[in-house]
Amino acid sequence: MTGATTVETRPATTDGGGVRDRIGRVLLWLAAVGALAAALGAYGTVADAEPAVKVVETWRAYGFLVFAGLFALLAVRPRGYRGVWPLVIFHKLAMTVTALVYTRNAAIEGTGTVLIVDGALSVLLVLALVLCRGWVAEPRR
Repeated sequence: MTGATTVETRPATTDGGGVRDRIGRVLLWLAAVGALAAALGAYGTVADAEPAVKVVETWRAYGFLVFAGLFALLAVRPRGYRGVWPLVIFHKLAMTVTALVYTRNAAIEGTGTVLIVDGALSVLLVLALVLCRGWVAEPRR
């Protein structure tokens, strides 16, 4: 038939119209608030840091702010920033694995905290990715 248009339809959600999406977004907002709190908490660490590590501690504090922003972007539009998902998940998984490797050296401090925090964030992010179907592109307007 000439002149006919094809309309793509998606199956209706079976989760109450986006409950999974809302749960995923809440998890992302929790991650954003946690990263913001870590950034604010890092102020004292930066202020008290020895000159030899002041730049590293400042870098770390700014990193918390960057991640708070990335998590907030994903919370607002989980399918709008598909390229951000693998970046944040990679970082959290890499930090978790690195901390696990570093536990072999007792002189390296903070590995337990990194294992717990970044390990939990890794799980939270993968769960949010699945709940929000972050690999699916937003529909075009």
